[in-house]
Amino acid sequence: MSIDGSGGNLAMDYDEHHRTYGGFVRGAKYLAGLVALILVAMAILLL
Repeated sequence: MSIDGSGGNLAMDYDEHHRTYGGFVRGAKYLAGLVALILVAMAILLL
């Protein structure tokens, strides 16, 4: 994905922003998977 920084803040570090966003998305995926795993385990063990 390419970003044109000509209209934005020149001090913004777009590469760091992309790394941070990627880490956030990766963490959200792992957390969603963990929650799904916990729910499946609860359904098996408690029902």
